[in-house]
Amino acid sequence: MSGGSSGDGRMRMPRRLGGALERILDEEAPATLLAEVQRAWPGACGEAIAAHAEPVAERGGTVTIACESSTWAQELEMMGEQLRDRIAAAVGPGKVLALRFTADLARHR
Repeated sequence: MSGGSSGDGRMRMPRRLGGALERILDEEAPATLLAEVQRAWPGACGEAIAAHAEPVAERGGTVTIACESSTWAQELEMMGEQLRDRIAAAVGPGKVLALRFTADLARHR
């Protein structure tokens, strides 16, 4: 068998890698609340916010979101309840009790 042939002379269509990678990440990711929130973050807050802020810590149900600047931290603080609700929809109710926003993203990258 060579190239993209399936062994019976037909060419197979390429498969999307995204789904396979997602399954592997889900299986191999640590089973922690922080890991769940980190996976859910881009979908919960949107790519624009995710480019400027990311979950970096969790303690007792409070998730710390490190932001690129104090301006981002203040803006997200005002959206905190809405973001917490979106995260809860993704990871399950009662897990994320609060979000804390800091202006120290560069320290975490």
